[in-house]
Amino acid sequence: MSKFQNLKSIKGDASFRKFFRKNYNNKNSIVVFAKKEKFKNLLVYDAINKIFNKNKILAPNLYEENYKKGYIEIQDFGDETIFKILLKKKSNKFKYFKKIVKILIQIQSIKNRDIKDFKKKKYIIPKYDKLILLKEARLFCDWYIKKKLQKKNRDKFNKKFKRITEKLISNLKLNNNVFVHRDFHVSNLMLVNNRIGVIDGQDALIGNKAYDLASLVDDVRLRTPAILKNKIYKFYINKQNNLNKAKFKNDFDILSVLRNLKIIGIFTRLAVRDGKKRYLKLIPRAWELINIRIDNQIFSELKKLLNQNFKKELNAN
Repeated sequence: MSKFQNLKSIKGDASFRKFFRKNYNNKNSIVVFAKKEKFKNLLVYDAINKIFNKNKILAPNLYEENYKKGYIEIQDFGDETIFKILLKKKSNKFKYFKKIVKILIQIQSIKNRDIKDFKKKKYIIPKYDKLILLKEARLFCDWYIKKKLQKKNRDKFNKKFKRITEKLISNLKLNNNVFVHRDFHVSNLMLVNNRIGVIDGQDALIGNKAYDLASLVDDVRLRTPAILKNKIYKFYINKQNNLNKAKFKNDFDILSVLRNLKIIGIFTRLAVRDGKKRYLKLIPRAWELINIRIDNQIFSELKKLLNQNFKKELNAN
């Protein structure tokens, strides 16, 4: 640690990582420490960044690694997230979202499915299969339902929820064949010398074309009006060739709802297990986003189940 005497702690995220800004000879870098989930948070994170940079998508370069001691040193993108920029009243939000959508299309056109990590081993990006989607949806039951419902009601709810989510996932129409960042929202996009850089790609999978757009449009962190959501969605659609719009909208709605149910579970887990209670304030926003999409007929059973148990939360706004 002596070589890291000039470290300044910077705000972390929902992961197990800790971030520090290092200044040496008037040059900044970021040191990322990961005691837990080292493989994903260090090796995979850098491997995905390598794929991004190889495909002309700006991501942090690796300066140094010490896997044994649990850290990597990477390029510093600064503090100017697109989220911060969009919070400013005078920011032209749609102008930024157009640039972001173009980056998303670049990401979805990535053909690389494997890369050598910094330990010189091949990392193959896994498929975003139905089992992973089901496991993610169950986080809602494992953490939020466990906290909110009594045992007798909980078991009944969980059984119905499992059947309904299995049915929804089986109704996804598009192939799992594009690069999915999996946490593609404005807090993970940085303004770097007038370019937009992408961070936090360690959870990337090969999956559904609609997932990252749903993550961007229905983002719990940034409140956007329906008119802007529709503009972003249409801008993306208009950039696509040979896209079945009905199938895409079907999958967009399903994945948005499942993602936000997962987020409610994850944010509850962060508070209960990890003591990160600041995420709890975003749960009502996740409910609001679910309510926006759940009028689609495909959600009739889910809507009934949620209204029976969480009518107040679902209809809060």
